[in-house]
Amino acid sequence: MQQPILLARLSRRGLLQGLATLALCEAVRADEPATISFDGLYKSFGVLGFQFSDRATSMRGQEVRMLGYMAPPLKPESHFFVLTREPLAICPFCQSDADWPVDIVVVFMKAVTPMVSAGQKVAVSGRLEIGSAIDAETGFVSQIRLVDASFHVA
Repeated sequence: MQQPILLARLSRRGLLQGLATLALCEAVRADEPATISFDGLYKSFGVLGFQFSDRATSMRGQEVRMLGYMAPPLKPESHFFVLTREPLAICPFCQSDADWPVDIVVVFMKAVTPMVSAGQKVAVSGRLEIGSAIDAETGFVSQIRLVDASFHVA
């Protein structure tokens, strides 16, 4: 009886190289930040306000990854932008955190960065901060932020 062609061609060295590659891929994946979605940010909404989800609260201060769309920036290059669930035509910043939309996150970049088109999906990684805060430079109010962030087109 003949061995299947794949097994006949598989050497011990090839098997060990394949296992080593698999282990390396797993190690790289383990170093990626945990992903949190817009749906995973809040536990509840109501007339008395909102509550952050247990997941968001437990991830406070940790490196996370989010997918979304860059809202139209105020300038072509900036150190911050607004991440939205869906593409928007206008910037969604509000004057008060009482009116804060639940489907946006402010992203503060590590450095001034060229922005991308509002219709392109981006993957953002940064340290999660939650709770009302006012940016000293812009005066913008936010409830959820990713700081020391970077992004790439997804």
